[in-house]
Amino acid sequence: MSRIGKLPIAVPTGVKVSVADGIVNVEGPKGKLNCAYRPEVIIELKDNVVEVTNRDESKASNSFHGLYRQLVSNMVIGVSKGYSKTLLINGVGYRAELKGNLLTFNLGYSVLVEFVLPKGITATCENPNKVTISGIDKQLVGQTCAEIRSLRGPEPYKGKGIKYENEIIRRKAGKSAAAKK
Repeated sequence: MSRIGKLPIAVPTGVKVSVADGIVNVEGPKGKLNCAYRPEVIIELKDNVVEVTNRDESKASNSFHGLYRQLVSNMVIGVSKGYSKTLLINGVGYRAELKGNLLTFNLGYSVLVEFVLPKGITATCENPNKVTISGIDKQLVGQTCAEIRSLRGPEPYKGKGIKYENEIIRRKAGKSAAAKK
């Protein structure tokens, strides 16, 4: 059995969870999320606690046990607190600007790069080099950040590009360090 799957999910006040016809619906102060689940697991709501159990001891059932427990937990946290990630832009002249749901980046290319935010995602630019992406769906927040980061990933020599706030870029020495040997 999955160690993560065995853990119960406490439902905070203000959050409603319903399970019916293979779909888990979670509704809270920030919005609504739903997720269809496989028949290999059983999801039950008992006294403001959601429990995920195996239907049997097959390999497939064990595989989905921890997965669906974590997906339901992410939905409960998302509708109550939400998720956010911060991206830092490093480089001379590199910056971001937000207009409505359109992020415009100046990343050293000959043209400005425009990124349309998907539905359910909000962004804030605290300064031209710091963008915070937030939303209630953990997967969508992470996917959006990954797509923005891929516009100009950080390079290892000067560290220029878009990186996550807590990401550590391993730096390389460059040609001049190799010539001094």
